[in-house]
Amino acid sequence: MPLQGVCWFLCCRQGFSLLGRDYGEKEEEESFELRNKEDLTPNGRSPAEVTVSQPTRTANGTNGHAVSEVSEEMKSLIIEKNKMGLEEEPELLVKGWLLREVRGNWIKQRRYWFVLSQDSLDYYSGPEKGARRLGTLVLTNLCSVIWPDKQTYKETGYWSITVYGRKHCYRLYTKHFNEAVHWACAIQKIIDTKAPVETPTQLLIRDIEENKFNPEVVEHIYQHNPILKYTQGPLYAPLLPFPYGSLEHTYHSGKGYGSVREEAVKLFNCLQQLESAREPVPIIQGVLQTCLDLRPLRDEVYCQLVKQTSYTPAPYTAAHLRYWQLLTCMSCTFLPGPTVLKYLRFHLKRIQSQSPESEMDNYASFISEALDKTKCRECVPSWEEIQMLMNRQEMLCTVHYPGPGSCQLYISSHTTANEVVRRMQEKLGLQESKNTFALYEQNALWEQPVAGSALIADILTSLSTKESESKSQWKLCFKLYCLLDADNISVESIEYLFLFEQCHEMVVRGQLPACEEDLQALAALRLQCLMGDFSTHAPCPPLDELFPGHMLEARVLMSLSAQQALPPCVVAAQGCPTTQRFPTGLLAGTLWSHAATAAHKQKVEQDMRLRSRLKEEAGAVMGSILERWKGLAGYSRRDSMAAYLTIARQWSGFGCTLYEVDFYISSTGSFSQKLWLGVAATSVSLYRQGEAEALESFPYGQICSYGVSDSNTFKITAGDRDLLFETTKLTEIMQLMNAYFSAIRRQRGKGEDVDITIAESTEVGFHHLASTTTPTLLELPSHPV
Repeated sequence: MPLQGVCWFLCCRQGFSLLGRDYGEKEEEESFELRNKEDLTPNGRSPAEVTVSQPTRTANGTNGHAVSEVSEEMKSLIIEKNKMGLEEEPELLVKGWLLREVRGNWIKQRRYWFVLSQDSLDYYSGPEKGARRLGTLVLTNLCSVIWPDKQTYKETGYWSITVYGRKHCYRLYTKHFNEAVHWACAIQKIIDTKAPVETPTQLLIRDIEENKFNPEVVEHIYQHNPILKYTQGPLYAPLLPFPYGSLEHTYHSGKGYGSVREEAVKLFNCLQQLESAREPVPIIQGVLQTCLDLRPLRDEVYCQLVKQTSYTPAPYTAAHLRYWQLLTCMSCTFLPGPTVLKYLRFHLKRIQSQSPESEMDNYASFISEALDKTKCRECVPSWEEIQMLMNRQEMLCTVHYPGPGSCQLYISSHTTANEVVRRMQEKLGLQESKNTFALYEQNALWEQPVAGSALIADILTSLSTKESESKSQWKLCFKLYCLLDADNISVESIEYLFLFEQCHEMVVRGQLPACEEDLQALAALRLQCLMGDFSTHAPCPPLDELFPGHMLEARVLMSLSAQQALPPCVVAAQGCPTTQRFPTGLLAGTLWSHAATAAHKQKVEQDMRLRSRLKEEAGAVMGSILERWKGLAGYSRRDSMAAYLTIARQWSGFGCTLYEVDFYISSTGSFSQKLWLGVAATSVSLYRQGEAEALESFPYGQICSYGVSDSNTFKITAGDRDLLFETTKLTEIMQLMNAYFSAIRRQRGKGEDVDITIAESTEVGFHHLASTTTPTLLELPSHPV
């Protein structure tokens, strides 16, 4: 009896598999308007037909049908041209056996006879005439094909192609790469010949544009087409055409996005949630983030917002105004495409004429002005910015400058760094300065100049993100950028304070090569400037704010290395492998553990000794500085600053900006490591770190070209020499040299006579300068200062 039951089960299972194959796989045929049917082959002959030999089918009792190893003739495609004749099958392009992935069944892949025609990809139960068609995928220009990839082949042993249609997705498999490529090419060719599919919304937008000067026709279009008007119901398909299964979303799959079509429908649901949301800012931020990540959705969201702000039942309620608030944020973040932009402007004017002196009128006016200024943003607006935009207000931005000072400026979503620099110069009375200024992102340990075209709103959002990630305070600073004239700065001007503060920053970072006596004198002058005359009750800043800390560390390490003497056994342990020091056996692990413990203990002792010596040395240096401070009694703040800068000016590179260079090599064979590249007003110089004299100096008149040669190499051509620098500051060096050349051109007024081009032959463009004593340079759009 049990044996009969097992046989009955196997027979039923086999029977169900065959029934499912015959009846269970029928799919609903698509209906779709097809246009411009064109032949793939322009010569009028029937296209090539592909046939492959049928693999034998075996039943293993557990997996149902399986495809066995294919015959030798399947290893290459057999192209049979005009086999069936043009009259019999005039539209068949490619046909053959393929495996199709079937979900929700015991058998994962099934073999079908696929036929590709000018209009569709069909599959049948077999190749014989009269075989039943089991499914159809209609091909339009919105269909897409994913080509075979090695990863799928490694995982499954089959080459796979995927065809996306409006209703269906076919995942097809074959053993042969050439066959998979041939099918993919043939299907893609048909997709490319199809006329663009237009949605009803697109057609209506075009009708409105054509009749925009005829209000009666426009009104008729709106009244008879609900797709253009507000709805409380869901949206089942996007308003604009998107490719089925587009590959564009795969680059953001890590963020949880589906296809573009799916995201378009989800966004409309988010828009409708705005009406009842207690706090709309998170929803608005989410919509903006999706539009930032998936660029094609920007026009879609604009169309959805125009729809939801047209013929609203309760246009003056707070719930309805949420759509206008999101539209305001969109207009300050992204620009729509030309067609949607015209449609949006028409909609705004229409609302203003229908509802004058209303909140909708105010929002429409604000959005119209924003569209004239908006550039594509790099960051989604912050919470604060969105709240300001919802109320059509400007943000308050704090800009710091050297010293304890700061200014507060009102900015919009369109304010650039150049505008803030100009306003800061006006506010601080620096319009007549010959030097140039820039904004910097800055924290206690790091700073970077901000590109002149950068949007301040993006910079503030970026700084807020950095603060939350690094838990350190970031700020926006206004500082000297190009020091073109350091000698004629008035001692009474705020620019002199800038020079003093930025010079002290270089001293503390160890970028002013000077002897220790001078450094202690500078620290004492700094104290006199900040605190006035010496007092035992005055709070003294820490030593690392007055004196370069690396000098203390270097001195202590040198003294310790001279005194240090490791025990012979430890020296041997550091230089020999374990197998040579100890014999293999029972005691080997014990001996090694004992040596490791001793080495760790010695390292802890060395660290404690180092900290103790550093503390002693810091105390000695601080005592010397305080003694010098006492001798400065009576110096005013201005006198202290002047004396400080007098000492600093003794270095020939005073005023230059130093960048660390990992190594340097020239075409003459010179090679060095760990250098400073100093970019100044008149030349570019190379220094050994800590040394005052330049190894080499190249006046701008001798520089023929400069630029980025690869990801971390900067190249300068001076005369017949090529100089290569490996550094992480490529962009900053390039920007500063551009700014110096531009400043020279503006000051001397001879830029028109200098020929400057960007080489087209190099992968990364170089700036080539004519051989002239007054070289100039076209400013890079990345950082116009």
